[in-house]
Amino acid sequence: MISKTVIDEFKTIVGENNVMTNEVDRQNYAYDAAVLEPVIPAAVVRPSAGEEIGRIVKICNDNLIPVTVRGAGTNLTGGTIPLEDGIVLLTNRMNKVLELNEEDMYVRVEPGVVTAKLAAQVAAKGLFYPPDPGSQAVSTIAGNVAENAGGLRGLKYGVTKDYVMGIEFYNAEGNLVTGGSKTVKCATGYNLTGLMTASEGTLGIFSEITLKLVPPPKASKAMMAIYDSVEAATETVAAIIAAKIVPCTLEFLDNFTINAVEDFSKVGLPRDAKALLLIEVDGHPAEVEEDAQRVEDICKDRGAGRIQVAQNEAEKTKIWEARRTALTALARLKPTLILEDATVPRSKIPAMVAGIEVLAKKYDIPIGTFGHAGDGNLHPTILTDKRDKAEIHKVEQCVSDLFDIALKLDGTLSGEHGIGIAKAGFMVNEVGQSSIDFSRTMKKSIDPNSILNPGKIIGR
Repeated sequence: MISKTVIDEFKTIVGENNVMTNEVDRQNYAYDAAVLEPVIPAAVVRPSAGEEIGRIVKICNDNLIPVTVRGAGTNLTGGTIPLEDGIVLLTNRMNKVLELNEEDMYVRVEPGVVTAKLAAQVAAKGLFYPPDPGSQAVSTIAGNVAENAGGLRGLKYGVTKDYVMGIEFYNAEGNLVTGGSKTVKCATGYNLTGLMTASEGTLGIFSEITLKLVPPPKASKAMMAIYDSVEAATETVAAIIAAKIVPCTLEFLDNFTINAVEDFSKVGLPRDAKALLLIEVDGHPAEVEEDAQRVEDICKDRGAGRIQVAQNEAEKTKIWEARRTALTALARLKPTLILEDATVPRSKIPAMVAGIEVLAKKYDIPIGTFGHAGDGNLHPTILTDKRDKAEIHKVEQCVSDLFDIALKLDGTLSGEHGIGIAKAGFMVNEVGQSSIDFSRTMKKSIDPNSILNPGKIIGR
């Protein structure tokens, strides 16, 4: 338990209404979107300014109280599950856009700014913030940076790390640290922005983030390619990339997912299709027309039975609605959904999809596969019921085999969801024990009392 004296200090800093200590309130912050056991924290503290973060962290360090930072809690690997003797530091009061610089094309934000709201505000000024994680309607910018979130546009535009220009964060001692700058190039000192991106709250707590903006594309064209063979669809993905064409999005849905989406949203997907590719190219109008035609030709050459090209914005929106509702549609089918994101080189997508199909049959578990095929980042989605202990044991074995397949194909454990608790035990299989030891040494030097989100990524 945290002493009353410390709780009173927190209340002095943030106000009595922004320190939650009753169990009902604390239960709301005991879990995230991962299928893991919840842990109720000792308290929840809601700062409204960076200086308050610093003071809170210093108190926690002095009293050896673990701190888990939380934005919206949409992460999928247990990254914001707290410790029972620790606090959750909730950033949703810090939700201001501090500066939107149209001339130099950057934006400075507080950690709790919601991703989709920022993108809309930027778009209203004629600029573009490309990262678009599936949780963007509620996820926050600091969470995106902490997890290095991706999204549908990652193939062409990259992921969150490609847009972080500068950061301010508080270290384990409660001192303010800055990294990066507002300039396009910066070679001053260690790359702290790179170090802190994907650090999952284990090295510091963000108080301000500067993000790069880009001009929006002048034109775009979207299409849906329909296949009667999963193999043909996945081989098309590899063929498009091999042809040196980089769509802004190149998404895959298998038959199981297609029917789940159609049951849910009734957008007119072909139920008999074995697989769909949802593709969009963007850029200069002439380039878009040329690339779209080349993509159509490749799809046809590789066995697409039919291609539907969106003729207007409404039809394009309909295509992407099908993809964005995939997770919601699958979640309706079983009480528990486990969404994975093991990622492979793009040329290995056919082998990865084939491996997933083998696992579904081997373990007799329904798996709907969809995701960012263009950058090798699929989302095999396992449907189960965590109350069924025997089935959950099968699921755990299936996930372990899934990771093995990805690594054997020169892939990685996570393309965009991070490691958290859920994948920490598998890290050594990818990076080796020496890399784990190096990371633990670094963590120990930065956070000697191990108060910053302990147990995540590299274990304890």
